[in-house]
Amino acid sequence: MEDPTEQSLWRPLHELLARLDAEIGQIYLDRDIKGLKPTYVRELLQLHLKGPMTITELADAIGRTHSALSQKVAAMRAAGLVRTVPGADARSKQVTLTAKSKKLVELLAAEWRATEAAIAELEAELPYPMTQVVRDVEEALARKSFHDRIAEKLQ
Repeated sequence: MEDPTEQSLWRPLHELLARLDAEIGQIYLDRDIKGLKPTYVRELLQLHLKGPMTITELADAIGRTHSALSQKVAAMRAAGLVRTVPGADARSKQVTLTAKSKKLVELLAAEWRATEAAIAELEAELPYPMTQVVRDVEEALARKSFHDRIAEKLQ
């Protein structure tokens, strides 16, 4: 059997996104901020702006599943960025910012704005902006899901 992973149309996109995340992460390392990942910023800013939330509320606020957010909150807690306390009922947990992350929120908001500006600058250099690619892919997937496309190929 040949290795099917040697050819991939998917890999360059994953590698590009990983590279961009790593470069954002370098901004934090340049400032000697330990444990902060670019994938945590949206949640931390939401908690700063909206106050403590349950994992379910936070997941709803950013459009992720409870399971995905629960794992992310555990990682952010291990990094000292959030803490959890029992919620209104025994099954829920309130997520709050720690003193460490409260000190970072202004930088995180500034980094978010700078990242958006850098993306706009990058898009201006491209013949076909990345945001348009995303819209076009989403429209194509609305016509036929990725799941259906894969399942069809497996038949």
